[in-house]
Amino acid sequence: MRCKSISQKLYIVNFPLFFLKKFQMSPIQAEISAWYLAHKRPLPWRETQNPYFIWLSEIILQQTRVDQGMAYYFKFVEAFPTVFELANADEQSVLNLWQGLGYYSRARNLHATAKQVVSEFHGKFPDTYEGLLSLKGVGPYTAAAIASFSFDLPHAVLDGNVFRVLSRLYNWSVPINSTQGKKDFEKMAQELLDKNNPGLFNQAMMEFGALHCKPTQPNCDNCPVQLYCQAYAAQTVDQVPVKLKKQGVRNRYFLFELVQASPDSILLEKRSEKDIWQHLYQFPLKEFADNASKQAYMTALSPAFQSKEYKHILSHQHLYCHFVTRDLHASDTAERISILAFDQYPIPRVIERFLEDYGLDIFESQAR
Repeated sequence: MRCKSISQKLYIVNFPLFFLKKFQMSPIQAEISAWYLAHKRPLPWRETQNPYFIWLSEIILQQTRVDQGMAYYFKFVEAFPTVFELANADEQSVLNLWQGLGYYSRARNLHATAKQVVSEFHGKFPDTYEGLLSLKGVGPYTAAAIASFSFDLPHAVLDGNVFRVLSRLYNWSVPINSTQGKKDFEKMAQELLDKNNPGLFNQAMMEFGALHCKPTQPNCDNCPVQLYCQAYAAQTVDQVPVKLKKQGVRNRYFLFELVQASPDSILLEKRSEKDIWQHLYQFPLKEFADNASKQAYMTALSPAFQSKEYKHILSHQHLYCHFVTRDLHASDTAERISILAFDQYPIPRVIERFLEDYGLDIFESQAR
């Protein structure tokens, strides 16, 4: 038996019926839109149609929880209230503000896109889906989000939450990360989209997936679209969406060397090669082919200080990191920086974790 709709439980006015008649919505569109208006979280980027703020929030929230991303959103809005301020900032300031979010290529693309908007579009974001796609670091999802939220253009968003809602509504078991799956879900999302209210409905679908139709323990017993959910009828809710297995994980073995260059300076090097953490700063690094080689090196080095092991997990890489002290060598080419200026340099999260445990007191500085 179908549960009562959310409108019957929470409203004096029957919102889904109102939407059906007023905006000529389908029953699924009406139910999900009504649920959203009753349950949506008060997020600051939902209170504006400014494409700069919406773009900023979307880039920050990629691979990031909303509660974590919120603080970074406010930091960026305060530091760079318009795209012009962000475009004119130096890269190190942007990376410093981004520090702790990971996936630093997003920060570099963020900075590059701001420069592109200023130089090519005179500080105004393109107001077409195709124009938005021309921006660096903006893919189909982000372009659809900005197009619908800022300009009310009928482009459906597809994120993990929407994939999940659609796969359950239609009991669709084609893998969401397969070529055919992407085509199928793009078509389903676009067909279901409320073309008269694309921004609201896109937000509703994402929020519904995040809060109600969750990956585990979805609230099926009190679901406003239970009647239309084919996975619920087939009892396959826990079997969709289907996703192809990821590529194998690469293990890497890092040894960071803590080198004091003078009483008040230490060595740092900037990562410039096309690899993880590009343009971030780190202590001089040695990488080993396997853990045994790294352990043998540390034993031979017999450092005055050796940290515990830090395991740092990236999407397709697992990093096994140690930190050791060593003396300054004549062959060292890393940059000498003042310990007092250390906070001005953007560093990877694994080095942050080390410093949270040990601090810079590991260096015998006369400046502290």
